[in-house]
Amino acid sequence: MKFFPLVWSNLKRKKARTSLTILSIMVAFILFGLLCSIKQALTGGVTMEGANRIIVQHKVSIIQLLPVSYKDRMERIPGVALVSHQTWFGGKYEAEPKYWFMQCPVDPEAYLSVYPETLLPPDQKQKWLQTRTGAIIGKTTAEKLHKKVGDKIPIFSPLWRKADGSQTWDFDIVGIFDGKEKNTDTMSLFFRYDYFDEARAGAKGQVGWYTIRVKDPNQSADIAKAIDREFENSDYETKTAPEAAFAQAWVKQIGNIALMVALILGAVFFTILLVTGNTMSQAVRERTGELGVLKAVGFTNRQVLILVMAESCLIAVLGGLLGLGLACLIIPGVGAALANMLPMFYFPLRDLLLGIGICVMLGIATGIFPAWAAMRLRVADSLRRM
Repeated sequence: MKFFPLVWSNLKRKKARTSLTILSIMVAFILFGLLCSIKQALTGGVTMEGANRIIVQHKVSIIQLLPVSYKDRMERIPGVALVSHQTWFGGKYEAEPKYWFMQCPVDPEAYLSVYPETLLPPDQKQKWLQTRTGAIIGKTTAEKLHKKVGDKIPIFSPLWRKADGSQTWDFDIVGIFDGKEKNTDTMSLFFRYDYFDEARAGAKGQVGWYTIRVKDPNQSADIAKAIDREFENSDYETKTAPEAAFAQAWVKQIGNIALMVALILGAVFFTILLVTGNTMSQAVRERTGELGVLKAVGFTNRQVLILVMAESCLIAVLGGLLGLGLACLIIPGVGAALANMLPMFYFPLRDLLLGIGICVMLGIATGIFPAWAAMRLRVADSLRRM
């Protein structure tokens, strides 16, 4: 841009004011990055779910169990491709009681088929099928607990007592799974349902919930209704919903995260809009005479408009990119510190691109009115104010 030196000189005219404005914008975009990362950490489990999976739970509550015999009946319903089940174990690793990760008994073959994003080497899968007390553990948790294939891991469960009265369950780690996508859960531990059902003291032949993979995602709603009709008026009535809705129900126990983040960011950017808009208005008022001189020497109204808009956009983009850049540097460190509680804490690319777009929109919004006033300024009036 041939007028860049002129725009840059105008920004340097009031260095303190320009610096403080850029600093304000930078802080706003650092906050934007952190809040987007928090939102991702809390709702990542919602966005990552497959559209071709639905969840079947007890109609009353997720803590109510369902018969394992329902699996065969569900597989016969048209449109159902695969059926898997999980049960909440609610245990903790005795050596690291403050480190929380989910544990669930599952049917290995069915679980890995329904969740193809769970990557487990074939030899480890085979070992899991051959080892009754075998368990697979997520890569994140394995690294945190310094576990490897072949180790044992004792899990204490306050919910499930073994037939011998013990509440500590010993598992053999036969595999460590990774995720196909960055936001795939790699914290959980899964063990065999047949071993769990045989060893537990009560509630035999029951499971927590079912995950169903459907053949056509467009038919998910109809299949869900068919499943609920299948078990209507039984002792164990069901409630079926898309997997995203199931995950969203867990997140809503904290609150409407998306709305809270939007309100906070809205307040922040509205304030920054006022601050930056005031800076540009002052800058234009102080240079009224100079703008008249520019028009007198041949600058068109359009060129004056572009000049002021370029100055506003440069301030917004400079501050925004600095803020987004610092956020990208800060967030990995914060995510590592919060890995125990928020394993999916990272700055999504879509939000980074959104932030760059907001930078540009902020520059346009704060510069449009001062630029319009400068464009309409008459030479005689501006020179009279010098």
